[in-house]
Amino acid sequence: MFNFLHTFHPNSIFLKIGPLEIHWYSLLMIAGGALGLFIAVRLARFYKYEKNFFYDLVLYWVIGAILGARIYYVIYAWELYRENWIDIFKIWQGGLAVHGIMIGGFIATIIYCKKKRVDFWLTADLSATGLVSAQAIGRIGNYFNQEIFGRPTESSWGIPIDIVNRPFEFMQFEYFHPVFLYEVLGNILIASILLLVHRRRRKTGNWISGNIFFIYLILYSIQRFFLEFVRIDYSPHLCGLRWAQIFSILIAAVVAVVFVYRRKRAGR
Repeated sequence: MFNFLHTFHPNSIFLKIGPLEIHWYSLLMIAGGALGLFIAVRLARFYKYEKNFFYDLVLYWVIGAILGARIYYVIYAWELYRENWIDIFKIWQGGLAVHGIMIGGFIATIIYCKKKRVDFWLTADLSATGLVSAQAIGRIGNYFNQEIFGRPTESSWGIPIDIVNRPFEFMQFEYFHPVFLYEVLGNILIASILLLVHRRRRKTGNWISGNIFFIYLILYSIQRFFLEFVRIDYSPHLCGLRWAQIFSILIAAVVAVVFVYRRKRAGR
């Protein structure tokens, strides 16, 4: 696999029929979403959810994820849009932040659960497991777009990046760290951990709803924090850290406090 990545130059277009173009990024995002939904629905059976609960929730997720991802990205990358506001609406050119997807999906799930009068925290446990599984597939789309790559590397698993996609200061380099692959592997590991926790929960029943969701947030935040040291795409900096690192620290800190508080309140 590493030799393939080291020599292959991906094309962002999966299929072209006349003026119609189907891009790998879109295809893999849809495939990831389908996998995430499948896992959430399968898990929901063990928790006695209504048959169509998650199928109906999808529309809320899609709207929340797209709005959250774009709004979040525009806010932290405002320098790229302040001179040309019309570019804010050009989502086909990229600029959908994962943290924004998480926030938008979180809000959408709260709204839907209140409407259906369903336990939000349990729904969040199932949704997080589906989400990280979807992320594992969706991140592969960044490879075909030649984005989300890291610093130059001479390692055998470095991926070639076309000159047009290289940052100006790295024009003389050809091979870069495949950050997308690091995150794909990390997301697979996180998904596996969450599925094992679900399995333990069903066996023992001794688990507080929402804790699987918190585990996802902490593990993903740790992963993202360290991957940001390798990434070279645009990001504001604060105290020597990239914005995603600051946000990851905030998420992990808040979740840790809430996690401990909920356990003490439950007497565990």
